[in-house]
Amino acid sequence: MMTTLEAVKNQQKYTSVHEAVKAGDVEQLASMIKRGASINEVDLVHEFTPLHCAAHSGSLECLHWLLWHGADITQVAVRGWTAAHLAAIRGQDACMQALLLNGANLEAQDDRGCTPSHLAAAHGQSYTLQTILQSGANANVSDKNDWKPVHYAAFHGRLGCLQLLVRWGACIDDVDNNGNLPAHLAAMEGHLHCFKFLVSKMASVMHMLKARNDYGETPRDLAERFYKDNILQYINSVEKEGEHPETQEVLAFPAHSAAFKGDFLELRRLVKSGVVNINERDDKGSTLMHKAAEQGHVHCLQWLLEMGADCDITDDAGETPKDVAKRFAQLAAVELLTQRTGDSSSSDEELDANNAKFFERHGVEGSTDSKEDLILNKAEKRNARIRAYRKIQELQHLLEIAYSNYKQLGGITEEEKKMEKEKRDVEKAVKELEAQLEFERVRREKLESQLDDYRAEIGHLKESLEKTCKPPAALKTETISNSRKEKKKVKKKPACNSGRVFVRPR
Repeated sequence: MMTTLEAVKNQQKYTSVHEAVKAGDVEQLASMIKRGASINEVDLVHEFTPLHCAAHSGSLECLHWLLWHGADITQVAVRGWTAAHLAAIRGQDACMQALLLNGANLEAQDDRGCTPSHLAAAHGQSYTLQTILQSGANANVSDKNDWKPVHYAAFHGRLGCLQLLVRWGACIDDVDNNGNLPAHLAAMEGHLHCFKFLVSKMASVMHMLKARNDYGETPRDLAERFYKDNILQYINSVEKEGEHPETQEVLAFPAHSAAFKGDFLELRRLVKSGVVNINERDDKGSTLMHKAAEQGHVHCLQWLLEMGADCDITDDAGETPKDVAKRFAQLAAVELLTQRTGDSSSSDEELDANNAKFFERHGVEGSTDSKEDLILNKAEKRNARIRAYRKIQELQHLLEIAYSNYKQLGGITEEEKKMEKEKRDVEKAVKELEAQLEFERVRREKLESQLDDYRAEIGHLKESLEKTCKPPAALKTETISNSRKEKKKVKKKPACNSGRVFVRPR
């Protein structure tokens, strides 16, 4: 049964395609385009096309529809921004992923030479920045002033983006066209957490503190000129102590440390000032919600939820904040999060387009999309998911038909090519193994033949040796035998005649 809000929305008449996109009304968008509206129509204020509006407002369904129907992904708006630039500014992660999948240029530069990674770093959209970096963007790309994303993160005090860029190989000792390191910019603007992090990452602390820009200024000089007492106090303590009082984890993730300790004032200050994103992840994928849930800090959790923190984000272990609270037996935190997320678990259920309740229970896990412009109620979200799933079924059916036609016309699919290649590789491997086996067999026969020859030769040598050289024991036996024969011969000498007398002379 149609709700009153849905009925009002269906009766809504938009004056332009841009309004339908901003409202997330994909059905009205499709209807207006079919009636003759241009899919790349440009508004007069910001020179936005409908695709720009979808990326800016986070209207993912409209953005997909526009991409499927050939919207120009390269068209630029005011300041030279593409749709990807706007998604980076607004932190629209899902829209950025869709644009990248459809060939958005990560190296596209606006009028100042900024790429989407520059703008994501400047606006503190760390999760969107991670999406960009994972897609192969250069972490050290320069704008027209030789500012890299780390310079923007340091200048605007975006610690989460800064530590993410360093993790992805960004150079923190590169200078801009005025010779400024990122540390110079952080000191100039008084962003203490960023300055601490940059100092901690340098091989030589004193080298950074004494580094001079093209005007001969060190970070201390800039802090003094712009009255940044917090930077000056930290520099004095480092020069005196020669080390950092905080651990590396606290330097990189101060808001996570505050959430873990239940330091609500520090947590709120860091989030409100934009030092970290409210859905910031640490090096284990944990958000502020995970840290607060682990220790059962309900007041921190309540505030984070009110500020729009996503309670469905999973960490590297696959746990949501509620899972962490359960594991540490934080019952109050579990109850609070259950009220927000529900307690149903239907991950093992099969998709059923006729089961509307299933689509009510399933959202987008891990998204940190900005929801300031586009706000959909539960019914609208459910309907959007059902439409998306039915589109999947439709496309799968069309794909099966296309494959069937292609095969009947004699075509070979990529899967068949892959299978054929694998088959050829297996046959080649078998032939190589058979050739190797034959080689080893012939080699074995030759060795056995040589072994037989050697055995025969050894036998001949033994016979020759027996004939030419008798053993010492045989020689001794023969000598004794000959000696006995001589004695016998002496005894057998003929005796004297009996008629004769032998007279011994005197």
